[in-house]
Amino acid sequence: MHNFDLLVPCHLMFGKDRINELPKVMSQFGKKVLLTYGGGSIKRTGLYDKVKELLKDYEVFELSGIEPNPKISSVRAGVKICKEQNIDVILAVGGGSVIDCSKNISAGWGYDGDPWELVLDCSKVSKTLPIVTVLTLSATGSEFDNSAVISNPETNEKMPLFGFGTLDPKVSICDPTYTFTVPANQTAAGAADIMSHTFESYLVKDGNELSDSMCEGMLRTVIKYAPIAIKEPDNYEARAQLMMVSSFGCNGLLAIGRTPSPWVCHGIEHEISAFTDITHGYGLAIITPHWMRYSLNEDTKERFAQYGVRVFGLDKNAPAMENAKKAIDLTADFFKSIGLPSTLSELGVTSEHFEEMADHVLANWMPLDTAIVKIDKAAILEILNNSL
Repeated sequence: MHNFDLLVPCHLMFGKDRINELPKVMSQFGKKVLLTYGGGSIKRTGLYDKVKELLKDYEVFELSGIEPNPKISSVRAGVKICKEQNIDVILAVGGGSVIDCSKNISAGWGYDGDPWELVLDCSKVSKTLPIVTVLTLSATGSEFDNSAVISNPETNEKMPLFGFGTLDPKVSICDPTYTFTVPANQTAAGAADIMSHTFESYLVKDGNELSDSMCEGMLRTVIKYAPIAIKEPDNYEARAQLMMVSSFGCNGLLAIGRTPSPWVCHGIEHEISAFTDITHGYGLAIITPHWMRYSLNEDTKERFAQYGVRVFGLDKNAPAMENAKKAIDLTADFFKSIGLPSTLSELGVTSEHFEEMADHVLANWMPLDTAIVKIDKAAILEILNNSL
């Protein structure tokens, strides 16, 4: 059992109509609000009007148009508003991209330099603005964790920002009905992201029974309910199950007592989407099975076999290597069954920048020495090339 710290200071408010409590929530933080959102879907669904009505007694400024794979330019624009208008609290209404951008804005508000400098050195994050979120997409878990990812197109970098105890939202309102209008492809991509978060914690050298069981339950939940949510987009139970596992996928709970994970798949995918701007969940669905196959050997087969037995119900008496290989194949088959791509070439990605991507992972990502198998430049290139 490994030592661990777990701090999740976010108040998670889950269920139907919790948005009606927004005025009371916001009153804790002040009257001047920066409302952040993406491309306009919250206006089409009526959520924007609902939020504005609930905040009629507040002074609300807006930052719209936050991109998927959010860019540092949006962060800079948000920081400018916060500083010039003396904003008290950020209200992020959207999915992981909006929330991640808002976290970077929160950190940038308390910093005198360019906010990209915080991404390059997270130790500089100190003073932050409080963040409240209203979640509209089950995927990243950013509504309930202390990290964020931001892209810099000028340098072809997509990197995480961490703030232990400083970047967690203060309150997150999670109403599954706000995901009813999420298209099938985004629902599937979100499912891949949730599963990848879980795999990154689960497939490590040392686990334990409690966190193993939590990871396996998360994976079974996605496998059961993602196809239902895609087929029946207004199925409340399916949407609620996905939203719940999304929130618990990335806040450290699944990693308690385990070997610290270097999140290899995320490190590689961030480089792919930094260079090509593909959908994050698509990249993860492609990379993950190939990372699994690369990581499978005589030393790791029991871990993968356990996954196959406990998640897919494979015969526990079958040889471990047989079950391990089947489990990986079933993972790839599941992603394909919900409409996700299985090769990078389907998305127009070529090997042109693979060398640079591998170098970036090694230079900019977290240390890879705790991975379930050794990951070096040759390993990254092999995984990338096998994913074409």
